[in-house]
Amino acid sequence: MTRLHTSSVLAVTMALCALAPTARAQTAPDVKHLPASIQLGEGSAQPNDAPLAIPHAPPRPRPSGGRPWSARVAESVMRRNPQVHRRWDYTAGVVLGAIEKVGQARRDTAMLAYVQRNMDRFVKADGSIDGYEPEEYNLDHVAPGRVLLSLHERTKDARYRQAADRLRAQLRTHPRTSEGGFWHKQVYPQQMWLDGLFMAQPFAAQYARSLATPAARDSAFDDVARQFLLVARHTRDPRTNLMYHGWDAARAQKWADSATGLSPNVWGRAMGWYVVAVVETLDHLPSSHPDRAAIVQTLRDAADGIARVQDPVTGLWWDVMDQPNRAGNYLEASASSMFAYALAKGARLGYLDARYRRVAERGFDGLLSNLVRENPDGTVSLINVVQVSGLGGSLRRDGSYRDGSFAYYVSEPVVTDDYKGVGPFILAALELGR
Repeated sequence: MTRLHTSSVLAVTMALCALAPTARAQTAPDVKHLPASIQLGEGSAQPNDAPLAIPHAPPRPRPSGGRPWSARVAESVMRRNPQVHRRWDYTAGVVLGAIEKVGQARRDTAMLAYVQRNMDRFVKADGSIDGYEPEEYNLDHVAPGRVLLSLHERTKDARYRQAADRLRAQLRTHPRTSEGGFWHKQVYPQQMWLDGLFMAQPFAAQYARSLATPAARDSAFDDVARQFLLVARHTRDPRTNLMYHGWDAARAQKWADSATGLSPNVWGRAMGWYVVAVVETLDHLPSSHPDRAAIVQTLRDAADGIARVQDPVTGLWWDVMDQPNRAGNYLEASASSMFAYALAKGARLGYLDARYRRVAERGFDGLLSNLVRENPDGTVSLINVVQVSGLGGSLRRDGSYRDGSFAYYVSEPVVTDDYKGVGPFILAALELGR
């Protein structure tokens, strides 16, 4: 493998950080300003405070003002955004799914009504989904299906079942690699990204458990397991237990290593998508499934790598995980929230050693100490969320290619209150009882 040299650099860097944390804090990355031309996405995302906040505070428990952080942040989303999103895609599913879990835990009818009202903007009377185009074969568009399944279970409204059936039908004909792995999108041929595991597999497992016929259930669970094991086998660096963002089975993309097919770097949120996908899929995969233990092992491997690169001062994680302190890199909120959630849940359910609960707590306390802002109107904001990162595809607005380089990842916009950070933060807070 041509990327493994980073592990030795990482080991030295982290050892020095452990010996001299004060010096580490004084050599934080260069301040990063957002270009004025950046076009923000939908939802509540706003430009990050300029200059980009550089966390430095040690993680300390922080009171939530008498109400749990999970509820405060969920309510902040609801206040800012009566309509959570204008398009059917995964970002709406991420935040609505998180708010729904808080609503269920608190028996909060306003939260549950908010989730249903927003899904009803898309789901028509016949179960069709406004804006959903199955022929695009885009895994990102499957992710909101989990909210459809829970709405059907709660309301028994057939529309939600019919809509979920449409998403499941996409997966039956979705393009695959020669080993049976789903292409991330039809426009990304032969490519498996870590992101894609979150987008489709928790839904596929939940659908199989709740709606599949007995004849189809076993093969559906087998297919879910196949996706996790394929991606882990192809993307994990055995020296660091970190996982590269993408893998090109055809070795045809400019970003792909000609020998391994791997993208060049370890992107934090991509690993976050993977570990969240594992813990949420295991909720539905039968305990007797023959591949369950192997999937749990991929989580243990990933947790080991994640814990190794946790920032020793703040408890957070870097956008490009294996290059701490490199100029331009920054401690990023969505990956940190995902890791806090997945490690805490994994420890609670016995998939991970109990010590990972403490890793998760340090990460969450680091978020509270550094990246959470309480606003004058009483709402809560999460800063330092990378808006988007990908590989290849069409050229960016400035004409550049998403080559997976370090320079590419740290050039993407950094925003406040993006759902891809807010949703996982809510889940982490709920899981940790915060």
